[in-house]
Amino acid sequence: MDTVNDSIGQYLLKRLFETGIKHIFGVPGDYILGFYDLMVKSPIRHIGTTREDTAAFAADGYARCLGMGALAVTYGVGALNTVNAVAGAYAESSPIVVISGAPGVREQRDDPLIHHRFGPFMFQREIFERITCATAVLNDPAVAFRQIDRVLAAARQFSKPVYIEIPRDLIMSQGYPMPTEIVEPFLSDETALSEAIAETMEMMAQATSPIIIAGVELHRRGLQSALVELVERAHLPVVATLTGKSVIAERHPAYLGIYEGAMSSENARYMVEQSDLLLMLGVTLNDIDTGIYTAKLDPHLMIRAALNEIVISAHRYPRVSLSDYVTTLIGSVRACKDQLISKPNVNEPSDFPAPDRPITTARLSERINQALTTEMIVVCDVGDCLFAAIDLRVHEQSEFLASSFYTTMGFAVPAALGAQIARPDHRTLILVGDGAFQMTGTELSTHARLGLNPIVVVFNNAGYSTERFILEGPFNDISSWRFDRFGEVFGPMIGFDVETEEAFEQALTESLNNRTSPSIINVHLKSDDASSAMKRLGEHLRSRVEGGN
Repeated sequence: MDTVNDSIGQYLLKRLFETGIKHIFGVPGDYILGFYDLMVKSPIRHIGTTREDTAAFAADGYARCLGMGALAVTYGVGALNTVNAVAGAYAESSPIVVISGAPGVREQRDDPLIHHRFGPFMFQREIFERITCATAVLNDPAVAFRQIDRVLAAARQFSKPVYIEIPRDLIMSQGYPMPTEIVEPFLSDETALSEAIAETMEMMAQATSPIIIAGVELHRRGLQSALVELVERAHLPVVATLTGKSVIAERHPAYLGIYEGAMSSENARYMVEQSDLLLMLGVTLNDIDTGIYTAKLDPHLMIRAALNEIVISAHRYPRVSLSDYVTTLIGSVRACKDQLISKPNVNEPSDFPAPDRPITTARLSERINQALTTEMIVVCDVGDCLFAAIDLRVHEQSEFLASSFYTTMGFAVPAALGAQIARPDHRTLILVGDGAFQMTGTELSTHARLGLNPIVVVFNNAGYSTERFILEGPFNDISSWRFDRFGEVFGPMIGFDVETEEAFEQALTESLNNRTSPSIINVHLKSDDASSAMKRLGEHLRSRVEGGN
């Protein structure tokens, strides 16, 4: 890599491109304009968004599809507007690079009242230190190149966001190439690995109903193909956590569905809770994945393979990587030569649409499941649309994206922009509530401007449905928007207003056939209509809010 004559800004762009980032999302501002000018002259394309937080959501969606994403914003008002979305990426282990322009080094010294300042200049870096795994302020040309390399390496290693701040008067300053800093790879303790595998094989030999619970870390560590190999070699059934949804292709014959305690389907819950061996791979035991702690999992029957340790019942094996454990386990299990038999998908209504029948959440979800194709990536917001999506079955791995653990509203529309840019051979199906759409739905105008063709299904139940099922009150009411008419403001798109199954069928058919612009279907649902999972969750959370146990 020839970097002898590179400026700091040029070097950063070059290293991002070599990392696999071909697009940077963001909103311009005076402190970042010099970097934007360099971007125009580079092979990286700028994707302008309507807001800075949606740029971060888009970078998150991009990272989940390609391994890493990036955004570039101005100092203060721009960077601070991304904090929620970056925190979400940190919570969900999505590696995005936050690039912030900053006042020049001389300006920071000589002009303390410069605009966008909100305190000492180091405050912004200190804020991002809390929600990233590495930060760098490129205020010294002598070490700037090495700082860039260190931060990008950290993003890859830890699968977390990183922060790079570049003063505007150093963007075009020449940097100084330095020897590459060697990052020592994590090496598993061979003795601990060998003993963990031996104990695993002993427990598997004794078990009569073992099952794999697959978690999100398998995706973040690139182990999805290894999961499939293990499942098919050992003939083990598999469920996924909600945060790990689509870690395996959900039409795979071994896949049983999502397990999250009481919110699971009856079959998935039974298969997990009656199992005498739970092989938990890359699972994070947060309250969402455990169904707000309604999961019934016996720790004495667990084998938990986490990021860098294996826990088997009461035995802990430190310094064993998830990758080494899964790979070694594949080579240790006895190959089963019987063919896996596909199970019929039970969530496909044969009588849809029923004449003059008002549409419900359950029937809507069943019809959406039937419409999924191999080219679709489902991007889901939080709220009842997320719980309704539990039983959707996407065709390929990594085709379901959601803020399932951090659960920030407003994720879906901008994250779908990033996913569509990252995977242009796919089409996004966006599931979003009316409340979440009102937060970031303006980003649909960027989809339209770029000629993308997402299908947006708005679960319009006139307010914040999740909160209604926890504690009803006027604070859950929101303004009524005519989502179907957004094309009149946002640009070329088609819209539909739907109250019945017949109207939805027609809208869905036309949307699937529309390949040149976004389609938005405004589905009117009763405010007290909800998925069965949402009702169960609401009952559980209501007891907490009202002071129950």
